[in-house]
Amino acid sequence: MKKILIAGEPGKTGNYENALGRVGVCVETGLHVPDTTVYDGLLLPGGGDIDPRLFGQLPAGTRSFDPELDRVQLHILDAFVTERKPVLGICKGMQLINIYFGGDLIQHLSTAGVHEYVGRDQLHETTACKDSFLGKLYGERFVVNSAHHQGVGAPGRGILPQQYARDGVTEGLSHRSLPIYGVQWHPERLCPEKAGAGAVDGAALLGFFADSL
Repeated sequence: MKKILIAGEPGKTGNYENALGRVGVCVETGLHVPDTTVYDGLLLPGGGDIDPRLFGQLPAGTRSFDPELDRVQLHILDAFVTERKPVLGICKGMQLINIYFGGDLIQHLSTAGVHEYVGRDQLHETTACKDSFLGKLYGERFVVNSAHHQGVGAPGRGILPQQYARDGVTEGLSHRSLPIYGVQWHPERLCPEKAGAGAVDGAALLGFFADSL
């Protein structure tokens, strides 16, 4: 069975562990610098905001963040990128991928009310590039969930935005030549029994990632 490292705090990644288990993947959660030979891929989970100093900015809309956690997760990401192993970033995880490759973030979206968590995930329509991994999974237009107030700004080196909300916010991306994927939404909360009305099945994306290992 394929094995994924979730770069998060043990005890706080149950949704991801359960969702990946349903698509036949063995998971381990931890913030240790990994021996990448033990793992087939990496999942960078959602979380709080990111230290803006990591993308050359001062705080200007960023809320609570954990600088030490951000740097540990980037270090773990570097280990998997160096070995060219598959990576999936979810919400904050997608933003970390963009920062790793030299991109930046919009610290507070002008349309944050459409995206941020207010007692529950928001649901909204998105458009995916036809030939992207998301377009092949879900088609050109589909509904996802949303729980963020920041977004990807300038894309990093080799990063290709692949999915957009109606307001232009990047909702999905991939790397031009590496098996690296990111979504701003939460597929682990859209597996069948938890999916919101009209939203896609997140298990399809997690299954795609499992198949890439």
